[in-house]
Amino acid sequence: MTETTPAPSVHPTPTSPPPVAWVAIVPVVVLGAIAATFGASKYHLFGDELYFIAVGQHLSVSYADQGPILPLLALLGNAMPGDSLVLFRLPSVLITLVGILLSALLAREFGGGRLAQGLSAGAYATSTFLLLQSSLLATNAIDTPLWVAVTWLVVRWVRTRQDWLLFAAGVVTAIDMQVKWLIPVFWVCVIAASLIWGPRELLRRPALWAGGAFTVITMIPALIWQARHGWPYLQLTSQVAEESQYTGGRLLFVPIMLLLAGILGTPLLVYGLYALFRSPDLRPFRFLAPAFVLLVVVFILTAGRPYYPGGMLPVIIAAGAVAFERIRWPRFRWIAAPLSAFAVVFVVVSLPFTPESKIAEPKSVMEAGMQISVYGQFGWPELTRAVEDSITALPESERPQAIVTNSYWQSAALQYYGKGLPPVYSPSRGYGYLGQPDDSATTVLWVVDSDAEQPGDMCETSRTLRSVHHRIGMPTASTGVDIRLCHARAPWSQLWPDLRRM
Repeated sequence: MTETTPAPSVHPTPTSPPPVAWVAIVPVVVLGAIAATFGASKYHLFGDELYFIAVGQHLSVSYADQGPILPLLALLGNAMPGDSLVLFRLPSVLITLVGILLSALLAREFGGGRLAQGLSAGAYATSTFLLLQSSLLATNAIDTPLWVAVTWLVVRWVRTRQDWLLFAAGVVTAIDMQVKWLIPVFWVCVIAASLIWGPRELLRRPALWAGGAFTVITMIPALIWQARHGWPYLQLTSQVAEESQYTGGRLLFVPIMLLLAGILGTPLLVYGLYALFRSPDLRPFRFLAPAFVLLVVVFILTAGRPYYPGGMLPVIIAAGAVAFERIRWPRFRWIAAPLSAFAVVFVVVSLPFTPESKIAEPKSVMEAGMQISVYGQFGWPELTRAVEDSITALPESERPQAIVTNSYWQSAALQYYGKGLPPVYSPSRGYGYLGQPDDSATTVLWVVDSDAEQPGDMCETSRTLRSVHHRIGMPTASTGVDIRLCHARAPWSQLWPDLRRM
C-alpha cells in the first residue's frame, strides 16, 4: 500500500512562545515608571490639559476635534484633592507602562527570548516619544499604547488563529476611537498589506468584521454629533497640515520620527523592517513591514505629524529585537549593552531636571513648536493676571461683557485660573463649539497674537490695553500676546460661524 504525504496545512500550527522574561521586563517597567512619574510631576498644566478640563465641563458624546475620553479623564483628574500633577497625569503614566509590557510581549509572539523581550521593552522605555509623552495627559499618551495593544492582538492571532483576538482588537479600536480618530488608517494599511503579503484569510474571519461592526456601532453617537455640526473633524486635517511647518514638515518627517524612536529603538526599527522582509522565521508577520511603510507614506502625503505612526513603532522594533537575538555571531550581541546604556543616559538627560528659572527662552516660533510640550506649560497664570488687571483698570462704562481669545488654550487657561472674569469664548478648535458671546455683548476683551491685524475681522474698532511677554511662554499663545478692547462690528450670531475655525 502506497503511503501518501499529507498536504501541508493551510493554517500554521501554533507554537508555544518562549516564557515571559519577567527578569528582563520588570526592571525596565520599574525604571520606566520612575522616569514617567518624575516627568509627570514637573512644571505646570499644559495647554491641551487645560483645554481638556474646560471641555470636560461640557460632557458630550463627541467634540469637534476628539472623542470624550480625554475630557472625562481630565475632569476626574481635576476633581482629585490637592493640585498633584502626578495624580492628574496618572492615566498617561499607567498606560505607558502597559505599552512597555506589550512591547516585550510582541517580541515574545515573534519567538523572542529574554534578550529580545528586554530590548523591545527597553526601546519603548528609552524612546523620547513613547516614554516621555507620558509626562502629559494628552491624546498621544493614551492613543499610542492602544495601537500597541491592537498590534499585539493581531500578531497573536497570526500565530494562534484564535479568532476572539480579532474581535478583541475591534473592541480596543472602538475604545481608541473615543480618544483619537487615527487608528482607521492603521487598519487600512494592515488590510491592504495582508491582501498582498498575506495572511489573506484575515479578511475572511467573521470575528474581524464583528469587531469592526462593534467599532462602527459605538461611533454612531459621535458621527451623528459630527453630522449635526457640519463635520468639523474633517476640517482639522487642513489645520494640522498648516501647522506641520512647525514640526519639520514633510521633508523632516522621517528623520524626526527616527529621533522619536530613540537611540535604541531606531536601529532596531530599521533592522526590524529588514528582518520582516527577509527572515523566513518572520514570514507569517511580513505584512507588518509594508503596512508600516504605507502608514508612513500616508501621513507624509497628508502632512501629518511625525509622531502619528508612533503606535506602530513597537511592533517593528520587536521584530528587530528578535532578529538581533538570532544573529549567528554571538559576540556581536555585546553591542546591545553599551547601546542600551547610552539610550538610558539619553532619556535621563531628556527628563525635565531643568529648573523653571533656567529654561532658555525660545528663539523662534519653530523652536517653541518643536518643544511645545515644554513651552506650552508656561505663562498661563501670568496671562490670566494680565487680563484681570486690564479689566480692573477700565472704567465701569467700558467693562467688557465677554472675553474672546484667539486660541483655545488661552480660553481654557482663563477659565481655569481666572476669578470673577466675564464669560470666556474662543472660535478656535473645539472651543468654538462650546458656545458664543451673547449678541448683547457689544464690547469684549480680545486676547490675540500681537502681530494680528487691527481692528480685525470681528471688531469695528479696538485698542490695545497691554501686551503680555512671558519669558518662556508659548509664542502667540501665552507670550507675544495683545489684550485689546474690541467693539463688535456685528451681532455674534452673525460673526461666530465665520470666525469659528479648526
